[in-house]
Amino acid sequence: MSSLAQPLGQLAARILDALPQTQCTRCGYPDCAAYAQAIAVGESDINQCPPGGQEGVVRLAHITARPAKPLNPEFGVEAVRQVVFIDENWCIGCTLCLDACPTDAIMGSNKRMHTVIEAYCNGCELCLPVCPVDCIKLENASGDATGWAAWSQPQADLSRTRYAAKTERGVLAKAEHGQKQQAEVKATLADLAAHSRITDPAVLDHKRAIIEAAMARARSKRAGLD
Repeated sequence: MSSLAQPLGQLAARILDALPQTQCTRCGYPDCAAYAQAIAVGESDINQCPPGGQEGVVRLAHITARPAKPLNPEFGVEAVRQVVFIDENWCIGCTLCLDACPTDAIMGSNKRMHTVIEAYCNGCELCLPVCPVDCIKLENASGDATGWAAWSQPQADLSRTRYAAKTERGVLAKAEHGQKQQAEVKATLADLAAHSRITDPAVLDHKRAIIEAAMARARSKRAGLD
């Protein structure tokens, strides 16, 4: 690691610690960590986080030694904290909101009614656009309080922990799926004739070579991403 990369990593970590951890993507990045890194390397401004509000901008200004500025309205406005609830009369159990929720605040299963665990809901609203029957509604959870006044550090820490856990499960599930696919391909290659209508040995050998080359490219690509 270069001497430049290390300070940037430390700065990004400090910035991340100061963000509200809603993972709402309103800043234009896929999660709080990506936004923190973008600020640290100078690719993004410090006033793009509506959930943190103006106090959040001031916190980031202090950490980055940049001048504080008003929240950029292009990314949203500071508002009260809201939580979601599901209208049980309309929920069809599609599970799309379960996948969208970054903190696993929604419980349910396929074709079964879903419900929201309010203590885990951070108000990110990512479940709203994916619901095909518009059965997810918002309700005020902070009265008149907005930004960090409506969101505590313990809540941010819990949201961050739950997001990390869900992300890790996703990575493991993807790896397991990949391993299963590899095993199936290897089984097919081991007895290609039984898995194909082709009977010509020369054509089978050519097909086997194509599959093996594709597997090699996939392994090389995965190695490059590790």
